[in-house]
Order: sequence, then C-alpha cells, then structure tokens
Amino acid sequence: MIKLVSGDLKDVKVDTLVIPVCEDKDIHDNEVIASLCAKANKLNEFKGGKGEEVVFYETTEVKAERVILLGLGKVAKIDLEALRSMAGKAVKQSIKRKLSKITIAVPEADKIGMKMPDILKVLLEGGYLGNHLFDKYKKEKKQKSLKLINFLVNKDAVKKFNRLPGLVKSVCSGTIMAREWVSIPSNDKRPAQFIKSIMSNAKKAGLKVSVLNEKELKYKKFGALLAVSAGSNAKPGMVVLEYTPKLKNVKKTLALVGKGVTFDSGGINLKPTGSLQDMKTDMSGAAAVAATLIAIARLKPRVKVVGIIPVVENMPSGTASRPGDIVKTYDGKTVEIGNTDAEGRLILIDAISYAIKKYKPDTLIDVATLTGACVVALGEKIAGIFSFDDDLAEAIVKSGEKTHERCWRMPLPDDYKELLKSDFADLSNISSSRWGGAITAALFLAEFTGDTKWAHIDIAGPASLKKGNDYCGPGGTGFGVRLLCEFLDKL
Repeated sequence: MIKLVSGDLKDVKVDTLVIPVCEDKDIHDNEVIASLCAKANKLNEFKGGKGEEVVFYETTEVKAERVILLGLGKVAKIDLEALRSMAGKAVKQSIKRKLSKITIAVPEADKIGMKMPDILKVLLEGGYLGNHLFDKYKKEKKQKSLKLINFLVNKDAVKKFNRLPGLVKSVCSGTIMAREWVSIPSNDKRPAQFIKSIMSNAKKAGLKVSVLNEKELKYKKFGALLAVSAGSNAKPGMVVLEYTPKLKNVKKTLALVGKGVTFDSGGINLKPTGSLQDMKTDMSGAAAVAATLIAIARLKPRVKVVGIIPVVENMPSGTASRPGDIVKTYDGKTVEIGNTDAEGRLILIDAISYAIKKYKPDTLIDVATLTGACVVALGEKIAGIFSFDDDLAEAIVKSGEKTHERCWRMPLPDDYKELLKSDFADLSNISSSRWGGAITAALFLAEFTGDTKWAHIDIAGPASLKKGNDYCGPGGTGFGVRLLCEFLDKL
C-alpha cells in the first residue's frame, strides 16, 4: 500500500524513516531532517553522493527505530528517474532488512527545481513497483513485500494530491500484472492458459471480453496467424478487449495490438541454443496491451480503447509451416514465408487488419518483441518507434521520457520496401538483405495499416531484464503499460 501522510517528525512515531539527501544542497524544509543530515555529514563515509547510504538507530531527533539516509548526488543532476529509482531502492533494501513499513521524506519541490505532482508521482511509482516480488516458483519465500509505504508531505499536499496514490496504483498494478505474465514459464502459459488469465482479469476490471477460437479464425480466414500456430498442438486464439467510456458521444477510438507468442521455438527455422531460453517472453506485447486495458478500465479515459491480442505457440512439427509456403492473410494479400522465425509479424498483420476493419480506429499502435535487430540498434533499455505520423511518434517518445520507458524513433524509408518483394506472392515475410531487420519488419506491418494513423513499438530489448534494477527484479519489466497509459492521458 502506498499513502501520502503528514505530521511533525518530533511527535509522530515511525518504524523506519528514509531521507533522500544531496551532497551540495539541503533539499528538505524540516529542522529535524536538517539535524539528521548534519549528523550524517560528520561521518567520513557519507557525504550525500549518489549511491551512498548511512543508517542511524534509535536517534534522539526523531521517534524512529531507524533512519536511512540515501545519497542522490548533486542537485543539478537529479531528475525524475533518479527519484523513482531512489524510492524503489529504499523499498528493496527495506525488504532485505525484513521490514514491514517505511516512511519516505519527500523533498521540497522548489529546492530541486521540479513540480510537486511530478515528484510525488515518480516516488509513488518507484515505491509501488519496487515492492513487487516474483517468487511464485520458490518453495521457500525468503522475502516479503512491505505492507505500507508512506510518503511524508505537508497537510496541504495530502489534501491536494489525495487521488494520486490510487491513480499510480491503477497503472503500476497493471505493470506488475504484465511483469508476472512475462516471467511465468511457457509450460504454465500455453495459449489456452494465457487467454484464460487475460479474460479472467479483464472481466474483473469490467472490460467487454470476447475471444475468436481456432474454428472462428479459420472461418474468418486468418491465414497468417494460423500458419504460425500450425506446428503446435496448442490451439490459437485472439482476445478482444473493449473499454467504452460512459459518454453520449465518444469522439476517438484507439486500437492497441499486442504480439502474443507464448513460446517461440522459431518453427522449422529452429532457433539456436542460447536463443531459446528467453522465448517465454515473446508475448510481452500481448501482456502490455492486456494490462494497459485493465489499467484504463480503472482510470476511465474519455476515449474508446480496443485491445486485439493474437495468442499462439510457434513450434516445429510435421504440421508446421515451412519456408517457401505461401499463405493468404485476413487482409487478402498473400505472403511467402521466407523464414518461420519471422512469425510475430504474421500474427500481427492479421490482428491489425481485423482491428481496422471492425473498429475503424483513429489511431492504432502495435506493441511487440519483434526483432533482435532492434536490440542491436538500440540496446536492451530502449524501444524502437516506427510511424509515418510525426505527431504520433513524438507523443509516444515524450510519454516514454515522462515514464522512463524510453523510445527512439526509427526511419521507414520507402525504398526499403523493395527488400520485401516476392517472386511468387504479394510480399515476403523477411527481407532479402540481412541488414536493417527492424525497419523492414515495421515496413511489412505498414503494408496492412492502410490510411490508419499507426505506430509500431518494438520492445524486444526492454521487455525483460536478466538482472534487476532499483524498482524491477529480474524477468518481465511490464514495459509499455505506463508508457501507453501516459500516452492515453495526453490523448
């Protein structure tokens, strides 16, 4: 639980007080905290530098069992992400200390040159996200999440921003839901299991939920999607989630499409050893889209939002699609399969075409762990954005800056379309060049978007972490949920 609280530190008893400090400036307006900072500065090992820490026990200045001072470095170098990380770090360290609740002293806005709503939002996010533990598969639960994380502010701030903890919880609980879906191993989230979990959580949130099963997908001729699932004995499905605001005239519709490959073996073009073990994460786009819809059902934006989530398993077998096969898509175009490991784009094009035909959205955004080429280009912490619309691309990038789910716009050069030509079909699902794979994959998707305002977010890099950070453990990151909720807020 995250909560804004106020009170005089001389009188209020707290279990653990966490104070963020800078090495070159007092960032609090409190004489008790000033006294504790002065006491810490007398120690050789603590000057408020970034990453520094000191702990006092049962001090006379405040009624607390312990006081933890965390260094932020120089005030000029502090940004919102530094505060978010500090809160997450404070929570994670408190979990290791086997504490149950902490109180974090919030810096004064004017002293660090930021706005109080922004400061509180990122601190609440860092605290909430840092409190998540994924120990579902551990027999012995060695750690427990904190029961309560208080953020100490003045009385006016408690009244003024009393809705903020609830809003942050709505979004961040969605992020955690996506994290857990991504981290669950593929044997426990085969298509039917994953679909069932999405449906259950979406219905609880009050969303309209429907599923196209294998029989309906065949009847409606989702040829590209079915080609990917052909090698698995797990039946495919496509989940449709709808949020409609309670307004007389809904002026805008946003469609979100998420890639849901619960395990990607590569199919007949089997992936090599070393590339297979992380393929349980190949449904991260689906997790992000489903969790975003569930979050916005609580946030209630004034925009209709539809989530289209194709879910398959890509396996090699006697019934699997082969390189050289030609399939007819839902759109009607034919695609020659040059490589069965370029499967995500095949399920996405059918889902995109369906979303456009059925819902006629003003804007469509797809989210997918689509290409290793995007990780080569941007690394593991930044997603690639592809769009022909400057305003849409810029809005997504700015939302990424706000949430620190960073995105970088990539080019869509028209002449690269030549690389997707096939002698026998309308398109090939892979490029004839080994270079620029993230670009040609996006251009392949673009062939099915028509005149719809569209953006593709390639999250192959930041969808999961091998090693955790200050507010996310190893495994799924839930990347995209906070990004899309921020985008929706501005929309």
